[in-house]
Amino acid sequence: MYLEAPTYQPLPTTRPSVFLAGGITACPDWQQTAAAALADFNPRRRHFPIDDPGQTPVQIAWEYHHLALADLTLFWFPACDPFRTTQPITMYELGAAAATPARRIVVGADPGYPRTADVHTQLHHARPDLTVHTTLHDTLTAAHHTLARL
Repeated sequence: MYLEAPTYQPLPTTRPSVFLAGGITACPDWQQTAAAALADFNPRRRHFPIDDPGQTPVQIAWEYHHLALADLTLFWFPACDPFRTTQPITMYELGAAAATPARRIVVGADPGYPRTADVHTQLHHARPDLTVHTTLHDTLTAAHHTLARL
């Protein structure tokens, strides 16, 4: 099953679900690759009305709802221009997930992501046994391995 924001619908219970957490605004569309490989919940909308301030609470509500439903959250911090974004919402979501020991997460940060050191340092303290992958491919592979154990 694949569900893209802002759609809501009942989930099948036959297999574990994955939420794609990571940069959207001013970032490459890495979700397309990840969704084709394994995703259930994709917060990137094909047509997000960025000029409509009323859509921000809709988007945030959708993300909170589906983050709570997912069996696994895949975090990917793609390379980006630090003058346009450093993906603060994703960093916030990572902090919340990492601080919840029962939450299953897989994390990757492209070496071109401007806050890569922060991702590594925060996870070193919150989840010292967690590997931070450096390619989307390795992050997806780790997600597949995690799902196989569920």
